[in-house]
Amino acid sequence: MMNLDKRTPIIQMHNIVKTYNIGKENELEILHGIDLTVYAGEFVAIVGESGSGKSTLMNIIGVLDKPTSGEYFLDGVNVQKASPDEMSDVRNQKIGFVFQNFNLIGRTTAQKNVELPMLYAGASRQARAKRAQALLEMVGMGERRNHQPNELSGGQKQRVAIARSLINDPSILLADEPTGALDSETSRHVMDIFHRLHQEQGKTIVLITHSQELAAECPRIITLRDGRIISDQKGGVAHVDF
Repeated sequence: MMNLDKRTPIIQMHNIVKTYNIGKENELEILHGIDLTVYAGEFVAIVGESGSGKSTLMNIIGVLDKPTSGEYFLDGVNVQKASPDEMSDVRNQKIGFVFQNFNLIGRTTAQKNVELPMLYAGASRQARAKRAQALLEMVGMGERRNHQPNELSGGQKQRVAIARSLINDPSILLADEPTGALDSETSRHVMDIFHRLHQEQGKTIVLITHSQELAAECPRIITLRDGRIISDQKGGVAHVDF
């Protein structure tokens, strides 16, 4: 686990604007001056209805896209000034992604899926295998590490995806609707893993969701509407049976 002061800013955004089709008749500004700071060790939900701008904000937080204007520092890196190669390195080293649709590679074992970001980072085969196995054990998937995605349930796929997101010990876990494709019971298991990572390991987690119920579990809730933050408030943590 990274030894970070809990008041160390991981995400620093100031006056972030995102505009599409600049200079054209259909020019559209999606984000209207977002100011956001997330500190190391926080568990933050960003919640909003469809069209609120949360997907656009998620893409910028995850360095999948750049803002049109404003400043964004991710764990000390000025994203605005980063080259495409530098942005790729930031995504691989500093962000662990968990998506609604899992994004696992077919015809590849759970073990190899989890190892993949570490492979891109140039780690040895032995180091990759050892860490991937440990992470799969942690999320309860050790016995199924040699199974391919088509042999796993949705919840099992998401647990593999969470293990993969942790492989490079990223500064932040960015989870985009991670329970959106799961039933309620399986969703509960997945959220329990996030709570455990936050409470036991101090992981910094940003959860993007449209679900007020899931957001209410998080210690901090940021609500977006029409491309603006309309509230930033304390939430609660649901009882989790570890």
